[in-house]
Amino acid sequence: MNETTISMHELREKQPRFRGMEAGHRACLGCGQALAARLVTEAAGPDIMIANATGCLEVFTTPWPESTWRVPWMHSVFENAGAIASGMESAMKVQGKSTKVLAFAGDGGTFDIGFQALSGMLEREHNVLYVCYDNEAYMNTGIQRSSSTPHAAKTTTSPPGRERMGKRHLKKDILSIIASHHIPYAATTSIAYPADLRHKVRQAITIEGPTFLHIHAPCPLGWGHEGALSIEVARLAVQTGFFPIIELERGQLVGVMPIRQVRPVTDYLKTQARFRHLFRDDPKAKEELEHLQALADHNIEVYGLRADHPDPMDSEGADTVKRGGLRWA
Repeated sequence: MNETTISMHELREKQPRFRGMEAGHRACLGCGQALAARLVTEAAGPDIMIANATGCLEVFTTPWPESTWRVPWMHSVFENAGAIASGMESAMKVQGKSTKVLAFAGDGGTFDIGFQALSGMLEREHNVLYVCYDNEAYMNTGIQRSSSTPHAAKTTTSPPGRERMGKRHLKKDILSIIASHHIPYAATTSIAYPADLRHKVRQAITIEGPTFLHIHAPCPLGWGHEGALSIEVARLAVQTGFFPIIELERGQLVGVMPIRQVRPVTDYLKTQARFRHLFRDDPKAKEELEHLQALADHNIEVYGLRADHPDPMDSEGADTVKRGGLRWA
């Protein structure tokens, strides 16, 4: 009988970096972060190491003594994923190794608590891909609002009432802040468009220097929708202009995901219980809906997201290449 031999390199290539069904993790059904992490690690390849800030992703993948990860992985505290990743990258550089360092964090560990360490990492130009898994609140600790939570959304710390319709403040424009560091590459993407997500990971991995990827990842528990609807909800965020898909190089806009048919923002909001209060018969609620539509319209205008003509090569529901390797929404 002929025996087939396999090299260690080939074995590593076949080994999943983020185990799903066969070993399991403890994410909620339909968790956007779990899908995003799997897509990122699959696209990045086996020669990576990860610094993971405290948050949902860290908690549901590493219940002691189990681990979902099959690459070198280190748990950082909430506020220092950027600093830990910087140290890991420096250690690899001293040893002359080419292993790419990735930093993973949620919106709380990126927009808020961990921003100082992230800014330092970018300013020092460490060769690290920083990935923010944005589910728009502190889901791990009870669905509290973060600076990434959209305006008028309901959380446990921004409940709607007589005085206000949910969170009063706007979602922080994190990509513009990142762009001001003039790093080689920064982009937004969504779990609803896996081809676009993989493309951007592979592009960022090849770049020498700091890169940043902002992934929109719905949370069924915190947003109030069925787990089976996560992809649909994420797609509506893009198709309404509520979450623009763009690419930046050295702070300059170089690519967008054009929208074939712009949907009203209410199509997106109606899918989620966190916006349910906006559909009451209340003048304040109507005012907030108009405000959110204006925000989406502003994104479409500023980034030029409206597609003038559908791509004739596109088929319904398929991803097609636009300029910069981006896809149609």
